[in-house]
Amino acid sequence: MSSLQDNTQSLTASADPAGALGRLARVLTGDSRVSVIFGAGEPRMEGERFVLPARLASEGANEAALHGALDLLAARHRYSEEARLDTPQAGVTGRIAQAIEDRRVLAQLARTFPGAQRYATSWRAQCADAVARRWSKLAWRERLAWAIERTLWDEAPGVLERDAAALAAALRAIDAPLDAARASQSTRASVRAAAAIVAGVRSLASRGANNMMQTAAPSEGLDDESARLAQAMDEFGEDDEIEPPGGAAQPDDARQGDDGASARASAASDSASGAALSEADAIHAATNRSATPERPRLSIPLTTAYDVVTDLTGRGDAAAWRKLRALARAETGALKAQLERVLKADELTHWKREQERGEIDRAALARLAASRGYRTPFRVARHASGRDTVVMLLLDLSGSMAGRKIELARLCAAALADALTQLAFDSEVLGYSSIEAPEMRARYERERAAGADLRAYNRFVERLDLRVFKRFDSRDLSGLAAIECGHENPDGEALAWAATRLAQRKARRRLLFVLSDGYPSTSDGDPAVLRSDLLARVQAVREQGIELVGIGILDDAVEAFYPDAVVVRKVHELPATAFATLSRLLAGRPH
Repeated sequence: MSSLQDNTQSLTASADPAGALGRLARVLTGDSRVSVIFGAGEPRMEGERFVLPARLASEGANEAALHGALDLLAARHRYSEEARLDTPQAGVTGRIAQAIEDRRVLAQLARTFPGAQRYATSWRAQCADAVARRWSKLAWRERLAWAIERTLWDEAPGVLERDAAALAAALRAIDAPLDAARASQSTRASVRAAAAIVAGVRSLASRGANNMMQTAAPSEGLDDESARLAQAMDEFGEDDEIEPPGGAAQPDDARQGDDGASARASAASDSASGAALSEADAIHAATNRSATPERPRLSIPLTTAYDVVTDLTGRGDAAAWRKLRALARAETGALKAQLERVLKADELTHWKREQERGEIDRAALARLAASRGYRTPFRVARHASGRDTVVMLLLDLSGSMAGRKIELARLCAAALADALTQLAFDSEVLGYSSIEAPEMRARYERERAAGADLRAYNRFVERLDLRVFKRFDSRDLSGLAAIECGHENPDGEALAWAATRLAQRKARRRLLFVLSDGYPSTSDGDPAVLRSDLLARVQAVREQGIELVGIGILDDAVEAFYPDAVVVRKVHELPATAFATLSRLLAGRPH
């Protein structure tokens, strides 16, 4: 099998690299359903489809790393109980569990296919290079997580040499759980070992141990780093929520294993930290921790000069739009008719009665016959308040939306916009993503070289790529045929942009639907800041009187941010869910 992999190392130069890699993936996994595509972000599995980083396919020098990424997914598919452990809610615990699990399953794959070991080494080297490029921007929490991951893989320190004194004691404190992690024989054991590692780090921090004070000479000038690492250890895994495969419930022996691992980690912490700090040292460490600047609540860009807003209204391929519209009407024609009936029923039940002129009110005829002086037997139809509403659809165009998700999102947008236009509602369809801009990176490098304080920022090298597929003031929907995926998704900033456009429309009600398939993410931003940013933006939008709905596509992340959220568990149900949600809002009363 090693020779098979060697013969396919130049597959990215073939006419159909994804197809060739897909054939290799089916051999590695023994599963005929597996296929391969290229996309943004890290290697991941979407059902039976392997998504490999497009950046590696476009760089010949990274061909071995591309094969390593393929082997990684094949090993997960073949030997792991979970396709992914490092989910956003699992945090650093999930990341460490994933590292433990990847090491285990790749070792199993290498027993059957010896060539996998060499490709795994190439993939890990590529990961190390990526971390090295971002090292100066990583928070101490992230540095510590990478140090643990690198130690689990028994890799040379590399970039960690710069912070070796700062991280060494923390790593020594968790020798026991690290050894247990290397001996993992199952996915459950990997999860338990990760929890024990995190518990060990937090136990060391809870004892007030400032490990850098104990390991670094005064001449190294590491007092500030000491406080930062102490805070990072204190926050390590604080908000993580990770469950073992099969659910949260664990058998008694598993819980006992966790308790034992935590006890061993605690004992290791005591051994590594030595005697407790003196009272003066403890006060000094606490003072340093409190003096550390708080993480910003909003994700602030270094500059917005390179952000791009592209208006595609009426600029889509006309033939593609006609095909998309026909498909949308065929899929959602009945839903549109149902929505129209809901609105029609709402109109017919709203009348202003007891009028001196207008349409005869049949209910008042008896009173007219019985009372000669009765002069108000008429009624006047009220204006349909539901039509005094504007609707905006905001689409997440991140790389994770590639494939079936973006196809259904495009169909959903076409169906909604077409129906709203026919029903005389004003509507707008927007999309967003972000991508690294060379000009912005150059500016960032200049600022950093000049010694500028960049701690207040959370977007350094990526520009926003904002798209308008259909404006409020246009009935031309052909631009919807141009809906395609981008790269990353800074949700908070995009939501603020969309809400600003929506707030400028004069209407009794403003509805904003956000379609997304996960948590906010950028390659250069702190995920915690991106999440707090989105929460703050959602609150600000609601305070403007905008009715906001998050629609999650195969992911319930929207429920963490949007008070009114709907999760679509099956992709093909997206258009029906969007129509049902719109009907509910339009037929109901304003919030």
